[in-house]
Amino acid sequence: MKALIRMRMSSHDAHYGGNLVDGARMLQLFGDVATELLIRHDGDEGLFKAYDNVEFMAPVYAGDYIEAVGEIVKVGNTSRKMVFEARKVIVPRPEISDSAADILPEPIVVCRASGTCVTPSDKQRK
Repeated sequence: MKALIRMRMSSHDAHYGGNLVDGARMLQLFGDVATELLIRHDGDEGLFKAYDNVEFMAPVYAGDYIEAVGEIVKVGNTSRKMVFEARKVIVPRPEISDSAADILPEPIVVCRASGTCVTPSDKQRK
């Protein structure tokens, strides 16, 4: 089972100089993807228990479009092991004009992670 969301990083998301977006924003997107996966699988939002691996691989800037995908790769009684990937798919082109942007020919992987979510037995509806 997979889920995907796509969002544009805004100037509000920029946390550092040069409009650099905080890496924690990618983890927030992964949390939203995990919630959708749990709703689809269990009929409940469940809880994110822990990440066991996080890799930040490329910078993200305000104006970038990020596609976050996740997949349930293992199901226990209450635990669901998931893997996530965030990819930059569109970038702004301010050197051309204030509103110019390009779709990247190949997405750039900006973050990968894996973790475990839990849906308590009494909350599972599927």
